[in-house]
Amino acid sequence: MTAHFVDLLDGLRRRSLRMASLVEDVVQQAVEAILQSDAGLAQRVVQRDQCVDREEVEVEAEVIRLLALYQPVGADLRLLCTVLKVNNDLERIADCAVNVAERARHVDVRTLSAPFEDLKQMGLIVEHMLGNAVKAYASQKVEDAEKVFLEEEAVDALYGQIIRRVVDEGVKAPARMAAYLDLISVAKNLERIADHATNIAEDVVYVCTGEIVRHRQR
Repeated sequence: MTAHFVDLLDGLRRRSLRMASLVEDVVQQAVEAILQSDAGLAQRVVQRDQCVDREEVEVEAEVIRLLALYQPVGADLRLLCTVLKVNNDLERIADCAVNVAERARHVDVRTLSAPFEDLKQMGLIVEHMLGNAVKAYASQKVEDAEKVFLEEEAVDALYGQIIRRVVDEGVKAPARMAAYLDLISVAKNLERIADHATNIAEDVVYVCTGEIVRHRQR
């Protein structure tokens, strides 16, 4: 490939990484907004989603342009395919973050005792997973990607525990069921963010090795 294509590919990758950093920050703000019941911060999360949407469209357009103009093969093709897939996961993560933040307008999860503690722990793990996924995407190292996989089960376990606690407590306090349902919505969106972070880590493995590791038992 020409030096010009290499420069364009490098510029695209750096732009994708800036978008990843933006999304990571949006998720952190969304988690803080729901845990602190901060409606103002929640509104900023919603507003920043527009920036993510614009970047997602422009990055995708650039990937398609490079594919059409240069018809890359091998590692360059894998990288472009990975950027395209990660781009989609990042946009969906931002959408989930908006869903989390919007619940801060309806419920103060701090009043929900035991489920709140589980949610707080879940939020910390999901932030850590996404941080590791973005780090792996930047470093393009398999060992960094594998750190993301290690926390999948913890997120799933906490999500299941939240559901069980809500069922138990909801029976005792049916008047608060709407708040409990909001909490389940938050937990579900955090679980989805973890899934998308895992997708990014799997794509890092692919771009590094050419091996597709989706659907494999780990």
